[in-house]
Amino acid sequence: MGSNPLIDPMAFENERWSQTSRQGIVELPDYYISRFEVTTAQFAAFVEATAYRADPQSQQQALNHPVAYVSWTDAVAYSRWLDKTLREAAFLPPALKDFLMEGAHVTLPNEAEWEKAAKGADGRIYPWGNQMQSQRANVASGGTMAVGSFSCPECLFDLKDMSGNVWEWTRSAYQDYPFEASNNRVNLAEDALWVMRGGSYNDESNNARAAVRGAADPGARRPFIGFRLVISKQ
Repeated sequence: MGSNPLIDPMAFENERWSQTSRQGIVELPDYYISRFEVTTAQFAAFVEATAYRADPQSQQQALNHPVAYVSWTDAVAYSRWLDKTLREAAFLPPALKDFLMEGAHVTLPNEAEWEKAAKGADGRIYPWGNQMQSQRANVASGGTMAVGSFSCPECLFDLKDMSGNVWEWTRSAYQDYPFEASNNRVNLAEDALWVMRGGSYNDESNNARAAVRGAADPGARRPFIGFRLVISKQ
C-alpha cells in the first residue's frame, strides 16, 4: 500500500506508509469485491424494500449509473440489507453461501481491500498500468456514466470503474498510515472522517490513481460519491 514518489511523482504525503518507509505490505484474507459500483436501480430496490429515508436526489439519476448522493451511513445500511437478502436468497451460488456461512459478511471494502483490488501486487499506479489513459476511466467530465462504460482489459479481476465515475466509500476511518484493519473502531472522535477511494468524474488524473486517499464526513451526500461492496471475513 501507499506510493513511492520516485516511481509516482504525483504521490501525496498522506500516501506515505511511515516515517521510514514509503510503502508497506498488508496480508489480506480472501474476499469478493463487486465488479461494478452499486447502481441507482440497485439502491432503489433497497429503498423500496425497507422504506429507507434516502436523499431524493439519489433516486433521480439514471438507473444504470452509479448511485450518488449517498452518505457513508446510507452505504452501510444498504450493505446490511443486502447481507440479509443474500443469506435468504435461493439463487445464491454455493461458493458465496459457504463463504457467508463461514463468517463473511457484505460490507464496504476497507482501504487495503480496495487498493489490492485496484492495483494488485505489482504496484501499478493506475488500475490499468503506470500511465494515465483517458479512455479507461470517466474522469475530467461533466457527470457520471453507466457503470462499466469504459473497457479496461488491463484492469485486474475484470473490475470496472475503479478509477473515476464516483468516489467510493470504504469502511476505514481516515487515519495516518500504517494501515491496521482493527483501527476502524478504535479511538474514533465524533467528527471522524471516512476514507473514499478512486476519484470521480470531476477529478483530474492525479486523483484517478489507485493509491489516492480521499475522506469525507459520514453524513456527506454529494453527486460524485458512491460505493461498491465486498464480501469479507475481516
